[in-house]
Amino acid sequence: MPDAHPISQPPVDVGSAQDAVDSEARGSLIQRAVTVLEHVAEAGGASARDIAEATAIPLPSVYRIAQELVQVGYLIHLREEKRFALGYKLHTLGARLHEDLGVPRELKQEIARLHTDTKMAAYLAIHRGADFVVVFVADSPACPRLEPMDFGFHETPHATAFGKLGLSEYTPEQRRSYLEPHQPHRLTPSTITDPSELESALAQITDEGIAWEHEEFQVGTTCAAVPIRADDGLLIGSVAVSAPVAWYAGQQRHIEHRLRATASRAGRIYRLGNRRT
Repeated sequence: MPDAHPISQPPVDVGSAQDAVDSEARGSLIQRAVTVLEHVAEAGGASARDIAEATAIPLPSVYRIAQELVQVGYLIHLREEKRFALGYKLHTLGARLHEDLGVPRELKQEIARLHTDTKMAAYLAIHRGADFVVVFVADSPACPRLEPMDFGFHETPHATAFGKLGLSEYTPEQRRSYLEPHQPHRLTPSTITDPSELESALAQITDEGIAWEHEEFQVGTTCAAVPIRADDGLLIGSVAVSAPVAWYAGQQRHIEHRLRATASRAGRIYRLGNRRT
């Protein structure tokens, strides 16, 4: 009987394993810090014990995180009241965000005109890759906006016209990396969750320059979005409309034309504003 030889195992990259552990630990710490900030913001100030009870973060960890946030100016410690409150440095961040997302009056007029012409809710969004924020909406009781708009949009980019427009800008590898923590899940029977089907839909968006969403985010509603681009072609925003499915019958091409024309004028407004700046 031949001698048994041990099965060779590939060498373990201790450095890579430790890097992964460290990365996970940093992610956990950042998430806890954000959780603390969010609770203090929602509560209008809170003691360490209140934060611990509300967030399930151990009290010693809350003290440590809060003190570090105080040191960098994101929280302040009101000693007499024995509670933490938001720091003044957050105002600087907020002011900068407001400046970045500022909507020129001419652009608001364009979105309002789109709403009037199509009789649909009209939107302006600012994009950062596949992430986006809706900064202006023109609607009315007869054609109201999508609700709710404060939940679901960012968690489900595969199911919205805004999100799919952003995803179409990525390479397949970038999309896989981005979608890994946002695993596509089904919101309606029409939501696309199959990776190959989603890739095909995104390729069509790239070819046609418009993103359609047919009852994928909400049953009974269709949305379409067209990109706004910078001089170098970078996606910086989008204009979109939403309405009940039946409202698109016989006028889909007209809606496409209006969206593209509005996006073109919006791009000129942004580019002109940047040159002036």
